[in-house]
Amino acid sequence: MTTTEWITDIALILVVFRQLREGRLDLMSFLIPLGIVAYVAHTYLDSVPTGGNDLVLVGALMGAGAVLGVAGGVYTRVRAAGEHILIKAGAVSAILWVLGMGARMGFQLWTEHGGADDVARFSLAHHITSDQAWVAAFVLMALTEVVTRLATILVRSRMLTAGQPAPASPRVAVRP
Repeated sequence: MTTTEWITDIALILVVFRQLREGRLDLMSFLIPLGIVAYVAHTYLDSVPTGGNDLVLVGALMGAGAVLGVAGGVYTRVRAAGEHILIKAGAVSAILWVLGMGARMGFQLWTEHGGADDVARFSLAHHITSDQAWVAAFVLMALTEVVTRLATILVRSRMLTAGQPAPASPRVAVRP
C-alpha cells in the first residue's frame, strides 16, 4: 500500500472517532466523511466492471455497506438540545464503522501479502472478471456505508425537529 492509501484508509477509520465525543450535527459532520469517500472514489474507481459476476460482487459488498451504514446511523445517539441537534457515536456504531472501513484495508493488505492467489482462484471459480471488480466493490461498499450512515442520522435528526414546535416569533405591540 502506498502512503496515500494508508493515510486515506486511516482517515476513513478515524472519522468515527471524531464523533465519539458528543458534538453538534453540522455541515462538517457530513462534508468530512463525504469528502474523503469522494476522493477515494475519484482516485480508485475508474469503472464498474459488468462482465461475469462482477455486478453480483459489487452488489453484495454495497449491500454489506448499506447494512453497516444504517446500523451505524441507528446506533449513533441523536438528540435535540435547544436549537441544536447533537450526535454521539456509540460503541456499536464505532465498531461497525471500523469493521466496514477496516475490512477494505484488511483485504488490501491480505492480497498484497500472500492472499492474491486465493482471490484469483475465488474470482476464477465465481466468474469475477478482473481485479477492478474488487476495487469497485470495496470502494462502493465504503461509499455506501458513509452515505447510508449519514442519511440515517439526517433522517433521525429531522424526525426530532419535526416533532418540535416552531420557535415563537417575537410579539410586536400594535397601538390603536
